[in-house]
Amino acid sequence: MRKLVIVFAVLGLASPAFAQKKGEAPAGGGGNSKVKVYDFSGDTIEGDLIKPEGSTVDARDFAKHSSLITIRKDFIPEIIKSAEDL
Repeated sequence: MRKLVIVFAVLGLASPAFAQKKGEAPAGGGGNSKVKVYDFSGDTIEGDLIKPEGSTVDARDFAKHSSLITIRKDFIPEIIKSAEDL
C-alpha cells in the first residue's frame, strides 16, 4: 500500500500538466520574456591578491575523556538466569 502511494505521488508530480509550454514566460518572470545578454569581454580587472600575513595558528585540541559506558561483568549470567526463570 505504501509503495502504491509513493508511485502515484511520483507520477502525479511528473505529469506533463506542470510542464511549461513552448513560448510561455517562466513563472514569476513578470511577463518579460526577453533574453538579456551581458558582455564583459572589454572590461579589464586589475588588482592584487590580499591574504593574511604571518603564521597560522592551530585550533586547540579537544580534551580526551574516558568512556562513559561501563561494561558489566555479570550481564550474560543475569540474562541466562532471567531466561531460566521464564
